[in-house]
Amino acid sequence: MIRELSLHGGMPALAYGEGPPLVYVRTLVPEAGNPTGVGRLVETRQMNRLARGRTIYSFGRRPGVKAGATMAELAADVAEAIRRKFREPVEVMGISTGGSLALQVAADHHDAVKTLVACATAARLGPLGKQVQREYRDRLFRGEYRDAMAALVPGLAEGPVGRKAMTRIMRLASSKPEDPDGMIAMLDAEDGYDLDCEKVAAPTLLIAGEKDLLYPRDLVEETARRIPDATLRLYAGRGHMGVMRDKACYPDIIRFLVRNA
Repeated sequence: MIRELSLHGGMPALAYGEGPPLVYVRTLVPEAGNPTGVGRLVETRQMNRLARGRTIYSFGRRPGVKAGATMAELAADVAEAIRRKFREPVEVMGISTGGSLALQVAADHHDAVKTLVACATAARLGPLGKQVQREYRDRLFRGEYRDAMAALVPGLAEGPVGRKAMTRIMRLASSKPEDPDGMIAMLDAEDGYDLDCEKVAAPTLLIAGEKDLLYPRDLVEETARRIPDATLRLYAGRGHMGVMRDKACYPDIIRFLVRNA
């Protein structure tokens, strides 16, 4: 059974499963509220793989976030929602931009995070990651929604054939997002994001692909070295979108959470 929640500041959330809480910080999504339709189905399948003896609370972004918000401000929203809902530190997880935000929460709010799992992310975007996300952001701002998603392709696909095919798919699948201002705000925040890794006190699992073009391997390895209690799982042959599809990914996450329960 999936439960709809509204948290601090109107932050939307969904709850999956039963047991101790794990907070999942959503990545960059088009909705201001909880996902519906295909988006809900995709999230449900993902969360069901983690909801084994725990409740997954999937946090969205607070409504009304505007361009110019910082990652620290977005992290403060998440941390306050955790405090008010749970009254104690909890397991926190994020993927990609959601992983960056989860890392910021752990660095700034030790009283909110018990353990941390950050996937397909690092202490900052790599040079190509910054380039493609800025182009994506600018196209969203101009209302060029079909071309906006295609701007991300150089960071997601390797080689001209893969890029050409993905560009076609992105353009066909794209439409006007429900909350473009919120997406722009998150893109601006991550553009200025540069984590003070040494401030992350919680046991941390970093999961990354060795071929990720947005958060390249050298940045991931640097992030793992600088976080005091970090474990790195680097998946051979995986790019940004392939990290969560690796057969080792969910077993690695579950083992880490059980070990640090």
